[in-house]
Amino acid sequence: MSRRRDMTRRNERIRAPRVRLLAPNGDQLGIMSSRQAVAKAKEMGLDLVEIAAQADPPVCKIVDYGKWKYEQAKLKKGQKASSATRLKEIKLRVRTEPHDYNIKLARAEKFLDDGHKVRVQLQFRGRENAHREIGFDVMRRAITDLETMGQVDQQPRLAGRAIVMVLSPLPEQKRKPKFNHIDVPEEEEEVGESSPETGDASPETPEQETGDEPGTQPPTPPSAP
Repeated sequence: MSRRRDMTRRNERIRAPRVRLLAPNGDQLGIMSSRQAVAKAKEMGLDLVEIAAQADPPVCKIVDYGKWKYEQAKLKKGQKASSATRLKEIKLRVRTEPHDYNIKLARAEKFLDDGHKVRVQLQFRGRENAHREIGFDVMRRAITDLETMGQVDQQPRLAGRAIVMVLSPLPEQKRKPKFNHIDVPEEEEEVGESSPETGDASPETPEQETGDEPGTQPPTPPSAP
């Protein structure tokens, strides 16, 4: 298998007659002919690399070429990793039991700790639609419970018969898990993935509405863990 040709312009491969030269530490050394710039690099035992070909004049830097290539490869790998970030999802209910609530938030914490965004969806059933403020209370509580791991990208908002919001992870050094003592089951049927481009996913199909029995009290949010 043939190696890909290195297309980086360096030393005598630099075609521009004049360049703006940067020292190894980034200091500007002024504009000069490319021949002079190459000579300066060689005096230091280093290479001249064109780093901004579209500038006028092109910008070149004196570098240790092997080390520079390694750093560029690391940077490119990091950019690929960040572009692989996905939008995960957890689903809550107004009547989610405290144990299930804690498991779902533990799962959300894990997603955030893996660098993913998390879409939280709360679906209303039947007459719960008449008490949507309780749904917003649940979402606000989830925001508070996850504030040491993520921040709100999209505030809670109504979407049909559901409330949705999106959280993004805090910088790694600022994350402090709150639910990491909880064993999260491997089954993840209720967890979905959504498109990062839109930040939305189709809400789950609501169950058929049924009237509550007379005397049924309004639903209450889950108690604190």
